Amino acid sequence: MNSNLKQCMDAAMTIDGAQAVALVDYRSGMCLAQAGGGLDLDLAAAGNTEVVRAKLKTMEMLGLRRGIEDILITLGDQYHLIRLVPNNLGLFLYLVLDKAKGNLALARYKLTDIERSLKV
Repeated sequence: MNSNLKQCMDAAMTIDGAQAVALVDYRSGMCLAQAGGGLDLDLAAAGNTEVVRAKLKTMEMLGLRRGIEDILITLGDQYHLIRLVPNNLGLFLYLVLDKAKGNLALARYKLTDIERSLKV
């Protein structure tokens, strides 16, 4: 992992409630960088790649031209946030956030800052 990716993963882990984060290439389903734990991030990367691909395909069929900013999956005690990286097509950031400790709006804001600083 290059130093910029490590810095970005470390920055994401400073988000209140962050449990895990990954940078994923949804063309291949591969995890390019990761931090934190509590779940198999390689498996999560592959599974969430299918979510992103399905949503992109659906948007295309519906004729929706605006890009996806993020996809939110809400679990009982966690938020799973998938944030597409517009300046690096084919990539998304995946953040697992503890619902009780995190602030979803602030997490989205901070991920936006992180995505802008990514150099892949």
